[in-house]
Amino acid sequence: MAKLFIQLAAINGALAVMIGAFGAHALKARLTPELLSVYETGVQYHFWHTLALLAVGLLAFQLPDSRALIASGIAFIIGIILFSGSLYLLASTDIRQLGFMPVGLITPFGGMSFIIGWLLLLISSFKI
Repeated sequence: MAKLFIQLAAINGALAVMIGAFGAHALKARLTPELLSVYETGVQYHFWHTLALLAVGLLAFQLPDSRALIASGIAFIIGIILFSGSLYLLASTDIRQLGFMPVGLITPFGGMSFIIGWLLLLISSFKI
């Protein structure tokens, strides 16, 4: 899992740079200041949690059997998708509904995934 988390962190790092650059160059003139702020929040959390995912990958070499650590990495990935993804969608498209759920209701689930990821990382740290 260590290698996979590091690879996913590398992919997410590249994606965060590309998505951030797209927002700064292609969307800046098209979005209201409020929507640009929403987009930038998504990019910021994407970057921070990509670094957290990298840390999980590096720690997984030391704690390869830690279920809490593996769950932490998974929670960070889910958080990036739900939190940052929903903010990107809200800010850059007219899509406001995904199936039966408003896009804005997805964001808190991503935030909760981030919190769970950090708490699971804390739990896994007791085994170091």
